[in-house]
Amino acid sequence: MAYREVTMIETKEVLRQWLAGVPKKRIASLLGTDPKTVRRYVKAAKTLGLVAGQSVEALTDDLLGKVAVAVRGGVNDREHGAAWARCEEQKEFIEKGLANKVRLSKIRRLLQRHGVQVPYSTLYRFAVEELDFGRSAATVPVIDGDPGQELQVDTGWVLQLLPDENGHRRRLKAWIFTPVVSRYRFVYPCLKETTASAIEACEAAWEFYGGIFRVLIPDNTKAIIHQADPLDPKIVLGFLEYAQARGFHVDPTRVRHAKDKARVERSVRDVRDDCFGGEHLGTIEDARLRAVFWCQSEYGMRRHSSTWRMPREHFDSDEKPRLLPAPAALYDIPKWSDPKVGRDHFAQVDCALYTLPTELIGKRLRARSDKYLVRFYFKGVLVKTHSRVERGHKSIDPMDFPAEKTPYAMRDIDYLEAQAYLHGNAVGKYAHQLLAGPLPWTKMRRVRALLRLAEKFGDERVSQVCQLALQADMIDVRRLERMLQLPPPTDPEPPPAKIIPLGRYLRPPRQYALPFASKSKDIDKEPS
Repeated sequence: MAYREVTMIETKEVLRQWLAGVPKKRIASLLGTDPKTVRRYVKAAKTLGLVAGQSVEALTDDLLGKVAVAVRGGVNDREHGAAWARCEEQKEFIEKGLANKVRLSKIRRLLQRHGVQVPYSTLYRFAVEELDFGRSAATVPVIDGDPGQELQVDTGWVLQLLPDENGHRRRLKAWIFTPVVSRYRFVYPCLKETTASAIEACEAAWEFYGGIFRVLIPDNTKAIIHQADPLDPKIVLGFLEYAQARGFHVDPTRVRHAKDKARVERSVRDVRDDCFGGEHLGTIEDARLRAVFWCQSEYGMRRHSSTWRMPREHFDSDEKPRLLPAPAALYDIPKWSDPKVGRDHFAQVDCALYTLPTELIGKRLRARSDKYLVRFYFKGVLVKTHSRVERGHKSIDPMDFPAEKTPYAMRDIDYLEAQAYLHGNAVGKYAHQLLAGPLPWTKMRRVRALLRLAEKFGDERVSQVCQLALQADMIDVRRLERMLQLPPPTDPEPPPAKIIPLGRYLRPPRQYALPFASKSKDIDKEPS
C-alpha cells in the first residue's frame, strides 16, 4: 500500500476528535485515513503528554509539530531493502561513472553485465540521496529591472514550410523577443541567422512594440557577437553601427550561461509547439502573419504564470510609455567586406568594381556599402567614397589613375588632339585626320605614335613633314616616320652670274651717223 502523508490540519483534526471521545475507527472513517495511521498519531500524542478529555487549547502548534516529527521520522527511518544494499556495495563504481558523465541508465546496464540487478527507481533514489545526483546549487533570482529597459532575444528552429512547386520544404528559424517585465513576446521567422536578418527582425520588433528598448540582451550568436567575452565582447561591426543609429545598448550573455537571459530561454519550444504546431504554412510571409496574430491575440491575451497579468495589457500599461521613440523609416542595412585593391586600381564590392588611388594597390581595405554609397577605409581612415552601382558595373574616378595614363584609360580623344596641337598646327591637323571616322578610339595608338615622333624629331621637323603629308593626303604614321628618317632637303645653290664678253667686231663711232656725246679721245681710236 502506498504511503500517504497526513497534513498538519488532518493531524490536528485527528487529535481534536480523539480528545472529544470519538473512537479511532470512527475518526479514520470521517477523515478517509487508515485506522493504523490514527493509532500512530494518537500514540505519539500520548507519548508527548496529551491526555484524552483535555481541551482543544492543548493542541498547540509546538505539540502538533512534535507529533508530526515523531510519526514521520518513524516512516523515513525505516530499513532499506536488498536492492539498496547492492547499490551501497557498488557505490564507488556508480560514483565513478557519474563523475565521468555516464548516464544513470547506462550505469544500470553496466551493473547488469556484472550480475548486479538493481531497479532503476532504487538506483535513482540512491544516486540522489547518497551521491547528490541531479542536484544543483541554489540560485538567487535577479530582479526584472525597470519597465521598458531590457529586451531579451533568442533564436531557434520553429517551423517547416509546406512543399513548394518543386517539392522542396524550407525550415524556418525565428528571432524571439521577450521584454523582461511584461513578457509580451514577439516572433519573427527568417530563413537564415545572419546580421542582416537580425537587423531586419529588430526593425520589425520596434514596429510591433511601438518603440525601442534601451538594452538588447542576445546570446552569443555569430550574427550579433563577433567574439564572446564576459567583460569586453566584440560586437559585429554592422550590428554595432545599427545599435548606435537606433540608440540602444547591446549586452550579450556569457557563454553557456542561459540564466543570463532566463525570461526567453525556453521560448523556442513554446513558439514551435504553441504558435506553429499543427499549422500548414506555405510561405515565410504566412508564417510571419501567423506569428503576429499568435503574439497579439493568443499568447498576449493569456494570463502569464509568473506575473499573473496578460502580457499585452501589462506591456501597454507599464512598458510602452517608457520606450524610446520608434524609427520613422526603415534602416538601410549596410554590408561590410574586406576587398583588396588590384593592379588595375579596382576593388570588388558586392560583384561591382570601384577604382582606388595608385598608392593603395595591393592593400586590403575595409568597405561599407549601403543602398546609395560605398565607403572605403584604410586603417580606420576614410580614403574613398563611390556612388553605389549595380552588380557587374564599374564606378571609375579618373583622378585615381596616373596622369600620363588617364587619357588612354578614359579614351579621351579631345585630350590627345589637344596634345598634338601643342607640337604645331600641322601636327594637330594631322592628328585630327587620324582620329576622323566612326570609331576614333581605335586610332588612339596612332596619335600617341605621332606624339612620340614629335618628341624624337622635334616639333619643327615633324610639322614640315606633316604639312607635306597633308598636301599629298597621305594619312599614315608609318610612312610619316620613314619620311622623317630621310635626310632633310638642302637649299639649292644660286645660279652663277652671267658675264657678257667683249665684242670682237665693234665698229668705230665715226661709222655712226650721229656722234656720241662723250668727248673722250680714246673713242676715235679704232681697235687694233
